[in-house]
Amino acid sequence: MAKITRPQRAKPAPVRSPLKKAAPKAAPKSALKAASKRAAKKAPTAKLKSPARPVKTASKAARPWTPAEIREAFSRFAQANPEPKGELEHLNPYTLLVAVVLSAQATDAGVNKATRPLFAVADTPQKMIALGEDKLRDYIKTVGLYRTKARNVIALSQKLISEFGGEVPRTRAELESLPGAGRKTANVVLNMAFGEHTMAVDTHVFRVGNRTGLAPGKTPLEVELGLEKAIPAEFMLHAHHWLILHGRYTCLARKPRCELCLIKDLCRWPEKTA
Repeated sequence: MAKITRPQRAKPAPVRSPLKKAAPKAAPKSALKAASKRAAKKAPTAKLKSPARPVKTASKAARPWTPAEIREAFSRFAQANPEPKGELEHLNPYTLLVAVVLSAQATDAGVNKATRPLFAVADTPQKMIALGEDKLRDYIKTVGLYRTKARNVIALSQKLISEFGGEVPRTRAELESLPGAGRKTANVVLNMAFGEHTMAVDTHVFRVGNRTGLAPGKTPLEVELGLEKAIPAEFMLHAHHWLILHGRYTCLARKPRCELCLIKDLCRWPEKTA
């Protein structure tokens, strides 16, 4: 009999009574309103922190570079490396164009490893089309996004033949019309293949322009235009190579090597270590 009475006493005391009490706690609208108001008051302070994400940039209050300081900086770059070279290997303007298209979201070293054997068999648009997209993919499969890039290389090769007589065009607008080519690609080709005074802004140039305060900007285009305006014409042919190399080997993203920097006394970055 004792066994029967215990389950019957346990029935009236299920876990329902705490549930009924818990429901009203979550329900009060006044508490929710108060919480949302508190959150709204706190929101502006959180907002102030997020735009400051690029902490590793020159302070907004930093004094702009003077023309004399800019000339001094690029004079030092020129003295240290009079003839800087791009690190993408190529044989002619066409292979340069292909290499730059392949280099998007990839390292120059990784692209070079793939293009050495590729350019040995396909160094013109005609040869690339004869090679075909499937075989091209085999050559560049170690490069990120290789399927899309293979499709673009074949398409741009076809367009070069059909619209430009198989030659790489010499204007930015025409270069940007090619599949897989954007403004940076056009600037690199115009500079390296045809000696134009263009400024190709990659991740390194963007970082250096902002961090040093030389040409701050929220977009690559802003940095590009700022650098073109600031850098004396006599340095423009090699300027983007100097800045790329400076960002790649000295002004590193995570741990800048300020002690080796040629322009550390001119740099406006408040966190520099030398």
